[in-house]
Amino acid sequence: MATGTFSDTSVFPDPVYKETVLRPLFDGAKDHHVEGFRRIDRAHLVMLHDTGILTIEQARPIAQALDAIDREVDVSTLTYTGEVEDFFFLIEKELRARLGPDLAGRLHTARSRNDIDHTLFKIGLKQRIDPLLERLVRLAETLASVAERESSTLIVAYTHGQPAQPTVFGHYLSAVLETLLRDIARLEAARDIVDRSPMGAAAITTSGFPIDRDLMAHLLGFSRPLQNSYGCIASIDYITSTYSSIELIFLHLGRLIQDLQFWASFEVGQVYVPNAFVQISSIMPQKRNPVPIEHMRHLASQTIGRAQAMLTIMHNTPFTDMNDSEGESQSFGYGAFESGGRVLDLITALIPALRINPDRVRQNIRRSCITVTELADSLVRREGLSFREAHEIAAEVSRSVVAIGGEIAVDGYETFREAFERCAKRQTTIDVAQFAEIVSPENFVAVRDRFGGPAPGALSHAIAGYNQEISGMRSRIQEAAQRAQASAQDLQTRFTALLGDR
Repeated sequence: MATGTFSDTSVFPDPVYKETVLRPLFDGAKDHHVEGFRRIDRAHLVMLHDTGILTIEQARPIAQALDAIDREVDVSTLTYTGEVEDFFFLIEKELRARLGPDLAGRLHTARSRNDIDHTLFKIGLKQRIDPLLERLVRLAETLASVAERESSTLIVAYTHGQPAQPTVFGHYLSAVLETLLRDIARLEAARDIVDRSPMGAAAITTSGFPIDRDLMAHLLGFSRPLQNSYGCIASIDYITSTYSSIELIFLHLGRLIQDLQFWASFEVGQVYVPNAFVQISSIMPQKRNPVPIEHMRHLASQTIGRAQAMLTIMHNTPFTDMNDSEGESQSFGYGAFESGGRVLDLITALIPALRINPDRVRQNIRRSCITVTELADSLVRREGLSFREAHEIAAEVSRSVVAIGGEIAVDGYETFREAFERCAKRQTTIDVAQFAEIVSPENFVAVRDRFGGPAPGALSHAIAGYNQEISGMRSRIQEAAQRAQASAQDLQTRFTALLGDR
């Protein structure tokens, strides 16, 4: 049995480790986090000087060296060589070359790659969440506008894939909008978790130096520090809350997209997709293919898949700092924002361009007898029948009309009159004209003037409420942008002051 001390003559990094792990991590940092590194270095230096941890004689040359690195090093041209472990150590190497090891090393006082990394990732997420929120609010504004425009446009509402009842397109879009507003609220809540700075947690337990975590949070554009230092480097709910919100957004939008696909089919034909969103067949001249809807569907599914994968990556990981939530996982997750943004841009352009085909809607309403529910309801209100009695009469009417391929308003009255007399043992007080009015789709919608219903009053009230909610979201986006701009400006001012006269 071998005993004693092993002799290890290997040199870091192993070539395979370099190519499979270190190079991709370096390239990911180079592609996604250069500005975040830059801002963290500058903010940390300002904080170290502001708290007296570094004197002006120490802080100024570090500031000048950081400024020189920004001007002299073209990050986009860098190739990973293995000379340093990662991007963080590349910057430190550049500082050492300009300042020497003692002064260069002082910038890392009271911080760790742990709190730096999670701060970088949160900065990266905020930079992607904010444009996504902007797109989502724009879509919400579009849905509200089109819902108002289409507030009297009749459509067939489907349940279980079959014609159910008439409503208006504005009512349908309002239902989509309500869900979207809840989805936006979930993403706003996730952003609030992201918007808490980990800087100052250092490796895991903060620091013995008199750091100012509130100042760091402010300079980096965060709303406040995340309090527990262990949680700063261990809690990944800023990742899971973000991607679970994204997953739900595009899962729900996918249902709208699927409806549009169904409604645009030749057999249903309820919605007309304009030529600008239609591609032709290479062989069949009669074909109108609304393929943008298909692209929205598969892009939404890709977005869901990427978001779900991020949650899977976090599954069964230890509650501590770990590579599973870092570097390459972060870069992978960014793809969800890219594909999701494409879906939102496309659907925001498509929705206002769609038109409901009124002739096909009328035909489908006529063929399916979907206004007959109101006949049953009217018999309860006008004739005093129980709903079950009224339902049986209405069912007999619909069966007879469908059997002859007729139209309920024209062909249903005689069957109705006979069924009513047989069931109620008396004659109905509803004449032919009143019957036709009762079973009209316009009446069906108009009498449903209850909270949340499709009638003009109820729908107008709902849309006004949605617009008010959207306005609040728009205001919060603008306020967040203003805070971010003010923080960036304050950091620039303080850092410039450290530079002094050169």
